[in-house]
Amino acid sequence: MTDQVDTAWEPSEVQRERDEWRRRRTIRSAAIASGSTVLLIGVVGGLVVSSPGWERVQETYFDWDKAVSSFPAVLEGLWLNIRVMALCAVLIVALSLTIAVMRTIRGPVAFPLRLVGTAYVDVFRGLPLLLVIFLLGFGGPALSLSGLPTSALFWGCAALVLSYSAYVAEVFRAGIESVHPSQRLAGRSLGLTYGQTLRHVVLPQAWRRVIPPLMNDLVSLQKDSGLIAVLGVVDAIRAAQIETAIDFNYTPYVVAGVLFCCLTIPMARLTDRYARKKGYHGAGGHL
Repeated sequence: MTDQVDTAWEPSEVQRERDEWRRRRTIRSAAIASGSTVLLIGVVGGLVVSSPGWERVQETYFDWDKAVSSFPAVLEGLWLNIRVMALCAVLIVALSLTIAVMRTIRGPVAFPLRLVGTAYVDVFRGLPLLLVIFLLGFGGPALSLSGLPTSALFWGCAALVLSYSAYVAEVFRAGIESVHPSQRLAGRSLGLTYGQTLRHVVLPQAWRRVIPPLMNDLVSLQKDSGLIAVLGVVDAIRAAQIETAIDFNYTPYVVAGVLFCCLTIPMARLTDRYARKKGYHGAGGHL
């Protein structure tokens, strides 16, 4: 055997020049982007601070002492929003997936199921969410139905679940119908029943395709969970309203808005990143 000398691979001179040029271009682009951003923020900030009513706005909306004093109450209310969002998200996925499957079942025997699913989607997509909250939040406890709670929180969550399930059901239905019919035929040819084909072949593929829009709906649910405040439930928005009523300083509303942004913005960026990673072009912008 001949001795072989192991030599480490090294890029060519041309490749090193290309890498160096790309590195310089990246640094240059980052510097220009940072500079333009700082300049824009400085110009906008200067115009705002120099405006005639800035002092009054700062006192009414950006009072640091008021923000500190109201922060614990608003944060405690936000914890309720988070729990509402988490519980409703689970119920929405279960209900909307059921409705989507009902709307995609084929055959004349399943027509009543398709009709019920279609009617549900049409009604709750047509009704404004706030109106549904009013109808259930005030009307539900007044009925005193046997076996159902009279809590405004319960009926507010029910309104969120019913309204959002109509939208999410259409997302699931689009994902199910996007799976090529040959996948169903392949499953049936292997001896799987309709239900087994749906469970093991169609739904796994549909689920992967609809994750980005589902995450967008979750971001919307995080914000809309604050609408239950109209029923008197002490969430972040209601807590901010109570703090504001003390001295008519609106800083607690700004605190609540910042906390909601701290929840929704990371989720939105995660959604955009996942969509780009999976090749969903046009989903979200590049930062």
